[in-house]
Amino acid sequence: MAIYSKEQARKIMEKALSFSKADTCEVNLSGSESGNIRYARNTVSTAGYRSNQTLVVQSSFGLKSGTATIDEFDDASLEKVVRRAEELAKLSPENPEFMEPLGPQQYDESKTYIEATANITPEFRAQVAADSINPAAAKDVTAAGFLNDSNGFAAMMNSKGLFAYNKSTNANFTVTMRTNDGTGSGWATRDATDIDKLQASMASKRAIDKALMSRKAQAIEPGKYTVILEPSASEQLLNNMLFSFNARNADEGRSFMSKEGGGTKLGEKIVDERVNIWTDPMNEEVPSAPWNGGGQPLKRMPIVENGVAKNLFYSRYWAKEKGVEAVPFPSNGIMAGGDASLEDMIKDTKRGILVTRLWYIRTVDPQTLLYTGLTRDGTFFIENGKIKYPIKNFRFNESPIIMLNNLETLGQQERVNGNLIPYMKVRDFTFTSLSDAV
Repeated sequence: MAIYSKEQARKIMEKALSFSKADTCEVNLSGSESGNIRYARNTVSTAGYRSNQTLVVQSSFGLKSGTATIDEFDDASLEKVVRRAEELAKLSPENPEFMEPLGPQQYDESKTYIEATANITPEFRAQVAADSINPAAAKDVTAAGFLNDSNGFAAMMNSKGLFAYNKSTNANFTVTMRTNDGTGSGWATRDATDIDKLQASMASKRAIDKALMSRKAQAIEPGKYTVILEPSASEQLLNNMLFSFNARNADEGRSFMSKEGGGTKLGEKIVDERVNIWTDPMNEEVPSAPWNGGGQPLKRMPIVENGVAKNLFYSRYWAKEKGVEAVPFPSNGIMAGGDASLEDMIKDTKRGILVTRLWYIRTVDPQTLLYTGLTRDGTFFIENGKIKYPIKNFRFNESPIIMLNNLETLGQQERVNGNLIPYMKVRDFTFTSLSDAV
């Protein structure tokens, strides 16, 4: 039994805490049930079901901590894992940044669990694969994809009186389509809390269309171009930027939020004034747990507002050092979009490039947030408001900060990896070289 109710989880963790002899003790209990199907070369290759449950105990004596894990929850096993955590704590060096567990907290009611997603069947997964494979084969295209759905819970309790519990569901689908002549490739991804919003067959159709459109790509010169970035192309760059709003890194002069000569850029305009980014665990489209791994409540919070940096994220330790309130790292990222559709943005582009996806992204300079990577699975040249022909892939060197300062148009939002990201049209995006890979 991997999924425990709130009261079942509470009972197990209370029993574990009853064995504690440490100064403080924290118990985390989680479980999940997940199913998957994988296919390649237009044939299902694997399908599976997995059930896991884990209990983690962290015991602390002063500044010394030890952690132990177990997946059996009878009384003898619970006492054994607590004793083991205590033994390890006594052997550990002191951690000068140790923070005692939080006391009782108030959390919002989560929106992360949908019954229909928890009840996905093997037959449903097989149908998703069939709805991808069959249309691909009919158009002389080869499909490869993966669907994974999960249903789980997470709970925590500590010796200071904190208790938190959350149930969640999620489904992720990715698909790559390759034309059988080897010259075209398309890709799409979907994820959802509610399986009824996944639209896997639409993702497969999009990937097939991209594959057929991208056959026999032509080479054009690298340089600075106006680009239309699909949400799947910009999501990782934006996510990297969000997690760089780390107060400690900024205070210590190690990030793009560090100010020359000392201090941070908090409160300063850093990107185009049309950029608004926030986090909100209660958002209906991208809900997340209302608490983080340390038990801190998560709330809606602005990160960038009208182009101005509004918040930096403070760990509890760094907040104590600076004499400010702790600001937890976000559980999701939401960027405001506009009304423009992808078609509208293409029609409004005299000369530019449509980018389906960026991958193999690596850091070049953390202090300017400069990244490099490659386009992939559908890159197209736009001229006079129309897609003219597919082009070979590029390597890019770009910073999301520069990108958001060169913003021309914000389009409609899409969910990508638990975030809401708009289509974006950006000028002077830097492509540095060509790549022959399809």
